[in-house]
Amino acid sequence: MRKQLRLLCLILASGMLLFQSCKKEAVSTEPPQVGIFYSIVDKQVAFTALTLRATSWKWDFGDGTNSMDKSPVHIYKEGGYYKVKLIGTGAKGDTASAIVTAAVSLTPYSLLTGDNTAPGYKGKTWKLSSSYSGDEFVNADATLSDAGPGSLSPGIFGQAFGMAEVYEDTYTFHFDGKYDHDVKADGASFGGIVFAYATTGGAGIVNAGGKDYGLITCKYTPQANATFTYVEKENFAVPSVYGAGGIVTYPNVSTLDFSGTEFIGFMDFERKVIVQEITDNTMRLVCFASLSPDYAPANTHALILTFDAVK
Repeated sequence: MRKQLRLLCLILASGMLLFQSCKKEAVSTEPPQVGIFYSIVDKQVAFTALTLRATSWKWDFGDGTNSMDKSPVHIYKEGGYYKVKLIGTGAKGDTASAIVTAAVSLTPYSLLTGDNTAPGYKGKTWKLSSSYSGDEFVNADATLSDAGPGSLSPGIFGQAFGMAEVYEDTYTFHFDGKYDHDVKADGASFGGIVFAYATTGGAGIVNAGGKDYGLITCKYTPQANATFTYVEKENFAVPSVYGAGGIVTYPNVSTLDFSGTEFIGFMDFERKVIVQEITDNTMRLVCFASLSPDYAPANTHALILTFDAVK
């Protein structure tokens, strides 16, 4: 009787092992599933293949290089946006894939122009922020000293001067250096009153709500096929009433300059601006202004303005 029970137990155990073996075999022949996890330190990216039922892996790092490792570590030569693709292959040769965009050690230029690898990329658009409380009205001297009012309150150009339309204009930077400027329905741009009288005799002024502070909106037609130039570090010389010989030089600053008559944010004699800070969501610029007819076109002041990325 005991021998029969032992034999029965062996048969049952063998059957269970066979069942489990068949079950494992059935699972292993199902299509693979693929996902990607990654972490970035400077230009080094550690990738992990999150896969089920994959027996081999192929990575395309988006910079012309590949790997067959399951969890490779890759070092990019340059910062930027990279479209990374993983293909997982199953036991039957069937495949599954996943794609991520890795923002690797982004340069200021990449932050300015956005992810040029994204589907339907049309540049990155910015507009003057109406919610930032740290903007300033300063003197065009070597230290950009406070010109009196201190930090400007959020939305001040609309609330105090009735010029809320200045927050609607948009400025789009493309990775290839092209630049688009949209002045919206009023066809006008935020600018200085001295510049408006010097260029249109005042005829182009649309809204003079801020004239007591030298600020207006004035008609402007954006330049077709405009371009921009970003310089990461330079010594920027600006005509100024505060400088020896009428010049103030700002050493080792980042700048944005534009073709033709183009500019960003504030229309005045000096179209080149200093980029004080840039992140993926905000940009802080120094826009110079000549607000005294006795000294024009030399700069007397500057507006330190924050721009928001348009999502």
